[in-house]
Amino acid sequence: MDLEKLRDKLSTLDRQILELVAQRQAVVERIGEVKRQDGQATRNFAREKQVLDMARAHAVELDIPPDLAEALLELLIRSSLTKQERARVRADRHGHGRQALVIGGGGKMGLWFVNFLDSQGFDVTAADPLNRAAGFKHVDDWRSTGDHFDVTVIAAPIGISADIIAEMATTGRNGLIFDIGSLKSPLEAGLRKLATQGLNVTSVHPMFGPDTELLSGRHVLFLEVGAPDATRQARQLFTSTMARQIEMDISEHDRLIAYVLGLSHALNIAFFTSLAESGEKLPRLADLSSTTFDEQLKVAEKVGAESPQLYFEIQRLNPHGLAPLRELADAVQRIIGLVEAGDEAAFVELMQRGREYLARRA
Repeated sequence: MDLEKLRDKLSTLDRQILELVAQRQAVVERIGEVKRQDGQATRNFAREKQVLDMARAHAVELDIPPDLAEALLELLIRSSLTKQERARVRADRHGHGRQALVIGGGGKMGLWFVNFLDSQGFDVTAADPLNRAAGFKHVDDWRSTGDHFDVTVIAAPIGISADIIAEMATTGRNGLIFDIGSLKSPLEAGLRKLATQGLNVTSVHPMFGPDTELLSGRHVLFLEVGAPDATRQARQLFTSTMARQIEMDISEHDRLIAYVLGLSHALNIAFFTSLAESGEKLPRLADLSSTTFDEQLKVAEKVGAESPQLYFEIQRLNPHGLAPLRELADAVQRIIGLVEAGDEAAFVELMQRGREYLARRA
């Protein structure tokens, strides 16, 4: 065969692979239906392991790399889980016949909640003076909507969310109310005031970004502010998903988030700032890159693509935010000192302590 004929054959094989994927997806959809009817969970980790083990074994028989087979099956499994999770959320229809308002519904996370609630059967209205949620009811000002919503999600920037909560304290509001702010200190007093006034209010922090499709392995935090039934109702919205629901004390949220978000954001901002100001050309560095550099660069690119205003809010408005930043600066200075002094033993000890700390994750 000449080159063109070989390429034609390859194209035919590629189409056959995609046709098989489509057939697999159809079976996956049917499996999801059976699981729902039988009351089984969407995800079965034992079955996933079995599928991956078989893939590696078949790969050996077929003389292809087992890692390639496993990576392909992992991708297909993830796609299958996404399809089944969405189908379950739609089938359960928690919002059937109910109305939801998403304040800030034209923003990235606001739009995620608009689509999420819509998939549950809610009749969703997005309130946003700057952006529109295409295909959904829209108002510029949430105050103009009336007070007939079963669920109100506050998905505005943190400072604006605090103002909205304060205004609700003067006007009152029916239905379930929750914010999705990355910080809670600026909101806590207002949320608790709403609860003492009898409003059905809680606080939620989805620990994922707006591009997230599959909630398996993702965390959603629920923070009690004095209305336990509201927290229960908010959790119910996620029962059809595979998200891990975590209830925690609102008073400890920002201290921990200072490390989980603040420190990790700052580390990556420092990384790409150092590169940008180094005078070295990134394509050249990428040509020489190591596995560690490539992985760090991927994370830094994601951080760099996020909203600078939001990330500044997360740093500036967190009363616990400066401590991790100072600890990061101290750690860097300590490394500089050890390298300058040629103190290998202390450097090794530093890494060993970190290794022991990270091992506790298991």
